[in-house]
Amino acid sequence: MSVTSVNSRQFDAILALPFCHLGLQVENQQLIASEYLAADSKSFAARSSFVSKITEQVHAYCEDSNFQFSLKLNPPGTDFQRSVWKQLRAIPAGEVMTYGEVAKKLGSSPRAVGNACRANHIPLIIPCHRVIAASGLGGFAGHRSGYFLGIKRQLLRHEGLEI
Repeated sequence: MSVTSVNSRQFDAILALPFCHLGLQVENQQLIASEYLAADSKSFAARSSFVSKITEQVHAYCEDSNFQFSLKLNPPGTDFQRSVWKQLRAIPAGEVMTYGEVAKKLGSSPRAVGNACRANHIPLIIPCHRVIAASGLGGFAGHRSGYFLGIKRQLLRHEGLEI
């Protein structure tokens, strides 16, 4: 995934957040995708009560990292990916688990968990930033350095962690 400016027509909203711009895609009153975007993306929100609810909840998280999202999510994925994402949503703000710890809970491998994290279609709300490598920060969104890893660091700092 590269960082580029995007055509806003593919999103129902683009939110300007303290750590990035976040594009949101909604279908049938369910959040199906969110995407970290380049800082020069133009923010906007569609006029819909569901998009407003998402926007309010994302901003509530930005104000208080302990905020609990209560959104209908419907990301595409395999049963295994969904089990990983469910486990990620159970990690409280301000805490992390290693890929190996998540894998052990699911009877899987750290690499498979990392692949499921990379395939996460709803980052932030499904908090893959709370999964780290045994030896440090690990990757984020399929990257080991640069813009995306900076977002991961900022999200963890927002939740009171320095890794």
